[in-house]
Amino acid sequence: MNRDQVSGIARNLAGIVQERAGKIVGSRRQQIRGQERQIEGHARKILGDARARVKEAFTGGRTGA
Repeated sequence: MNRDQVSGIARNLAGIVQERAGKIVGSRRQQIRGQERQIEGHARKILGDARARVKEAFTGGRTGA
């Protein structure tokens, strides 16, 4: 797992928490911001997945220094 994949997952989870917290306290603004973070996280994860596939294609699945 690369840095972008991890960052994407973390942002998505943070967005879920923020959206739910916004629902609990009745803050539409926090709900929307949470949804934005989820979208950012999903996009970052997709970027990380793409980078991992490209790296694998060029290295033939090998990892190393």
